[in-house]
Amino acid sequence: MTVGRLIETPDCVAEGAAWLAARDGRLASALAQTGPLPLRRRPDGFAQLLSAIVSQQVSVASANAIWGRMREARLTGPRKILWASDDDLRAAGLSRQKIRYARALAGARIDYGALRKAPTEEVVATLTEVPGIGVWTAEIYAMFSLGRADVFAPGDLALQEAARILFDLPERPRERALRQMAEDWAPWRSVAARLLWAYYRVAKDREGIR
Repeated sequence: MTVGRLIETPDCVAEGAAWLAARDGRLASALAQTGPLPLRRRPDGFAQLLSAIVSQQVSVASANAIWGRMREARLTGPRKILWASDDDLRAAGLSRQKIRYARALAGARIDYGALRKAPTEEVVATLTEVPGIGVWTAEIYAMFSLGRADVFAPGDLALQEAARILFDLPERPRERALRQMAEDWAPWRSVAARLLWAYYRVAKDREGIR
């Protein structure tokens, strides 16, 4: 098992997009509508996963506000989370459940440097051992924080809906079915995800849905 290709620059994304467009005419049509796809690389490490926990089941605006308060209180590192009181974490906006998840992540002692060199399957397995981190979060981390070129997140509702519209499916594909569809897009499944997310926005704008 190897790490495989990494997406590190916009040129990497463009290469993958061209490969996908040449492979499937519907993906080519989607790319023509979306234009160049974004790089969307993010930092890796504890803070990125803590931010993902903060963002669960709240609006983007609420998540940004909570994360801003946590940064202001310097509650973005594992030791700070373990040392902070529940009252401190609640004051920043964390629910009781998210306090438990944050402390579990802080106590997991994940070797983030080692994850950079680990196969994606191992990354997902390691991260999903932590309460509050599911497969979707782990796959998104591998995709954007580690830059893996061949990761997909079929549990994502926007990807499911984009696939339904683009491929004219009778209903939104479930996670297992979309994961199987995405096998045809290897070794550029992360770029296929970027393309479907971009196409989702185009399709919804065209239909007037907000």
